[in-house]
Amino acid sequence: MDFAKIIRDAKTELAKVIFPTKTQVRQAYISVIVVVAAVSAFLALVDLVMSSVVSSILG
Repeated sequence: MDFAKIIRDAKTELAKVIFPTKTQVRQAYISVIVVVAAVSAFLALVDLVMSSVVSSILG
């Protein structure tokens, strides 16, 4: 296979890629932060409940 053909094919495929806009990237970033915060809060709550249950059983 010819190296020049590989480069042409790569450029052709790269031209088909649709890159996200700044607004889309910002929205995705905020969504990830919100989901991570929600999951963290949920896991903290579960940890708190489970530790109090175990403390009351063992206490």
